[in-house]
Amino acid sequence: MESGGQDARFYRVDNQHEHNRTVEPQQLIDPALEQSRWEQTAKDKTPLGQAISSTVEFLNNRQHEQGYWVGELEGDTILESEYILLLTFLGEENTEDVQLAARYILQQQGEHGGWSLYPGGPLEISASVKAYWALKIAGHSYEAEYMARARNAIIEAGGAERINSFTRYYMALLGQLRYKQCPAVPPELTLLPHWFPVTIYDMSAWSRTIIVPLSLLWAYKPQRQLPSELLIDELFVKPPQKLNAVPDVTAKVDDLSYKTWVPWAWIFRQVDRTYKLFEKLGFPPYRRKGIRVAASWMLERFHNSDGLGAIFPPIVWSIIALKSLGFEENSDEYVAARKHLDDLILNNRKARPEMISQTEFTDSIQSSTEQTEETIRLQPCHSPVWDTAIASLALSETGQADCEQALEKAAIWLRSKEVRSSGDWNIAHPDTEPSGWFFEFNNEYYPDIDDTTMVLMALSKNLPSDLHADWFAEFVPSSEENEEAKLTTLVSGKTNQWQTAITDMTRLQPTLDALRRGVQWLLAMQSENGGWGAFDADNDQEILTRVPFADHNAMIDPPTADITARVLESLAMLGVDRSHPAVERAIDFIWKEQQEDGSWQGRWGVNYIYGTWQVLVGLTAIGVDPEDPRLLDAVHWLKSVQQQNGGWGETPETYENSALKGTGTVTASQTAWAMMGLMAVGQTNSDAVQRGVQFLIDSQQKDGIWREPEFTGTGFPRVFYLRYHLYPIYFPLMALARYRKCCANKELQTRSQS
Repeated sequence: MESGGQDARFYRVDNQHEHNRTVEPQQLIDPALEQSRWEQTAKDKTPLGQAISSTVEFLNNRQHEQGYWVGELEGDTILESEYILLLTFLGEENTEDVQLAARYILQQQGEHGGWSLYPGGPLEISASVKAYWALKIAGHSYEAEYMARARNAIIEAGGAERINSFTRYYMALLGQLRYKQCPAVPPELTLLPHWFPVTIYDMSAWSRTIIVPLSLLWAYKPQRQLPSELLIDELFVKPPQKLNAVPDVTAKVDDLSYKTWVPWAWIFRQVDRTYKLFEKLGFPPYRRKGIRVAASWMLERFHNSDGLGAIFPPIVWSIIALKSLGFEENSDEYVAARKHLDDLILNNRKARPEMISQTEFTDSIQSSTEQTEETIRLQPCHSPVWDTAIASLALSETGQADCEQALEKAAIWLRSKEVRSSGDWNIAHPDTEPSGWFFEFNNEYYPDIDDTTMVLMALSKNLPSDLHADWFAEFVPSSEENEEAKLTTLVSGKTNQWQTAITDMTRLQPTLDALRRGVQWLLAMQSENGGWGAFDADNDQEILTRVPFADHNAMIDPPTADITARVLESLAMLGVDRSHPAVERAIDFIWKEQQEDGSWQGRWGVNYIYGTWQVLVGLTAIGVDPEDPRLLDAVHWLKSVQQQNGGWGETPETYENSALKGTGTVTASQTAWAMMGLMAVGQTNSDAVQRGVQFLIDSQQKDGIWREPEFTGTGFPRVFYLRYHLYPIYFPLMALARYRKCCANKELQTRSQS
């Protein structure tokens, strides 16, 4: 059966007999030539080959025995600051952890006197206020020079009046503010029925996991009143008692995508004031039920998860919520929540063997006379599924035999992480079979689209290579009318031995079943506008961005071009072609998101380089002509921002100021993204790609990795950025290996045609 037809959801032969995408399906590369390429790859002693092999060795040596890779995930100091504030509420401010975290916070102070969201960034007011307060609680002197610089910088930036809503809650928790000066988050929100215009399920998944435990804080209003010497009145321009009861919309929040005469922000603020007045007059009638439902909702999502949402903020708020609900510190729920929080802590003197951290390598090259002081830092979460999937894809690109064992172990581990139970996503898709993959070690309620696409590609690249025949697999829908209908797997091939066929099918079935369920889940999660968001479909109620507690700029989870393009890349790898209705809608969505200069914004990576790379790869993979003028505009933009040393770099500041797009310190990861984008549209032999390859080879360290202190990952634009410590390892490897493969394929085509 012809691959790529509208009903053909997946097509695969064994790894030694892949179709060349540039020729007709029946025209296979000569197996002898293909085998010679593998042999040449293994013997590649060129500078390119040595660079690839060096990174392969690094990754192989650091794979966990269970089969996964996980790198440190680094955020800004709000993590350490909020950790200290939590411990202070719990009466643990005199512990060693507080001192070690405070020492780390002090090390991150910027030249401007405050603290930033990423290295070299401008002062961020909430991060700076919390960092100063954490240092003060830890016993750092008010008179210290660095404390004075911080105070002056914060006051010059407008004072603590400009903090965000979540920082207000910490201040209420410790007696700096009153709860009425925080946005109301009543637990009755959990009682809103699904037919109501707005419910908690219209919020993004991460906001949902924060709002529910926060609603329990609002209900109980727990507080530990700190002594005056530990408060921070000095950071306010006006007395903190005069701080307005409802925060205004800040510049952190994106503008609405449409014009409206309805003053939603003003309306929500009046609702907030009215609710607080109503609450002041008496106990809300549904409060007890709201508390019961909110508590049940939270506790239910503790199961099969590394804490609520498996990320730092909801874990912290859930600990406080448990205390508010009366859970004892020796209760199973409280002990588990504290353990999940402790698991996010890293100590610079006590390496964790499963964690790949560039901080470890930076420290190791310092002389013995430059020993750093002991500190602890916290991660926002763990990223093993994401890291393992991308590392697998990078190693697969190399075609080297020394990767096979690592890839096999990784595939087994990835299959074990497939979601097989319902989660929040299931409320809108009750008939869809559970599947998908999450980001962390365990987060059963919240599989996400991005991780699922990466895992599907990694699994499809790592099917057994020693099967007894070439097998064709198709995922066929059981119904033409229902896009969420279950898919059936049809496998065909030729062999003279039925016993070997059964053996092959037995080996293939676990992966084929996972791929079928994953594709089925992805197609169900497409939004009406044709795009894909991160966790949910159609999570785009923009009026929610105007509620008073939406100043983290991530209240909703609308479809984005980068994730949508990655879905297309994965679907193409699994045999879906451009004629599929879901694909056509996705392509239309992506075209609408293109910027005037030809680039695309990156929602989950910094920034336009990330978005443009992913779109170029996704669109060409699914069959868009590389000569399409719109893609050529993107190529022109990428080439125009290449820097003199041959690399690419972009600062997170581009989310604040788009005039800076494509500019910033050159990084290995962003250089790799740009190169792969250009190679996707046939630019392998271009001067831009050649210079990029040379930059990566020249900047590689002796241990096979690239140093990259810059933050190139995006959590919430304008609010939270990330440094993935494995990005400058597996992405450059992927780019260099793909370059070598493209060059080899061109040579093989020339030889096969001669």
